[in-house]
Amino acid sequence: MKKIVFGTALIMLMACFAFGADVDGEWTTEIPGMDGSPMVVNFTFKADGDKLTGSTGSDGMEIPISEGKIDGKNISFVVTIDFGMEMRMTYKGTVEGKEIKLNMDMGMGEPMSMTLKKAK
Repeated sequence: MKKIVFGTALIMLMACFAFGADVDGEWTTEIPGMDGSPMVVNFTFKADGDKLTGSTGSDGMEIPISEGKIDGKNISFVVTIDFGMEMRMTYKGTVEGKEIKLNMDMGMGEPMSMTLKKAK
């Protein structure tokens, strides 16, 4: 009997780790704007297995994410903006409850760190 209970508990624990973190929904963060004042940036995510889709933006501008992946607590995606010259931003981070710790790399020096909070 103890073996059955232990085995069932072990399977349930492993199942918890097999599923990705709960990223579905809206998230928000503040980053320094072009003039140095805080700028609110919104993210919307939807996980489907190991695939992550969604968008990001601020001030009414919405940009789709691409190449989104989710692996347990780890997420990654790309945002591409074209202002006559394509700018590619690669995001990598971890989901920690109601926060996502992200690093955004534009390929021009040190990545920018940010913490997203789950929108209420």
